[in-house]
Amino acid sequence: MASGSSPRQGDLFAQPLGGAGSAAEDLPLQEHQLREWQQRLLAFQQPRFAAVAEGHSVAPGQINLLDGGVVGPAATVERLDPLALAPQHLQFWRWPEARNSGAALYFVIDRPPHLNGSLLLYVGETAQADRRWKGEHDCKSYLAAYGDALQQVGLGGQLSIRFWSDAPTDVRPRRALEQALIRHWLPPFNKETRGRWATPFTADPG
Repeated sequence: MASGSSPRQGDLFAQPLGGAGSAAEDLPLQEHQLREWQQRLLAFQQPRFAAVAEGHSVAPGQINLLDGGVVGPAATVERLDPLALAPQHLQFWRWPEARNSGAALYFVIDRPPHLNGSLLLYVGETAQADRRWKGEHDCKSYLAAYGDALQQVGLGGQLSIRFWSDAPTDVRPRRALEQALIRHWLPPFNKETRGRWATPFTADPG
């Protein structure tokens, strides 16, 4: 987990707005609080999106992470552009035919209309891209709370999930790549980085 976290911040969006059972639970979320939180995340991630977009994106089939370790996680992180991947609806798994299968890395991204850029909210890995999102998933709860927060303050969002299907089939190198991506992007809904982003959505009991 990144440094600078506070044990009193709580998990991002882990409980109802205001913090269940706290003295502040009846306080409404302010629009400027959500905007400021998004702007801080954007300020951190936007230079990384700009860097990877300068012609260094990894195309499907371009590299083989299992080929003697020639291309490692660090090099892939520098070249893998999540925004270059095809966006899909978060309910993609309800489609009659699966568009994704097998090992993959996936990225949950928001493109708020009021921001000049995208927000990478979550990075994950799976051995079965067509099944991982069907059942229980911590990120779903965070996304639901995030969507509710946007709605309550009258802000829009454009959430999508994107898959990179050239991920290693072996679990250890795939998870190593996932962790490298999390360290690079610091997505706020991953458990490793939730403490990095102070949030107005959970109350400090004082």
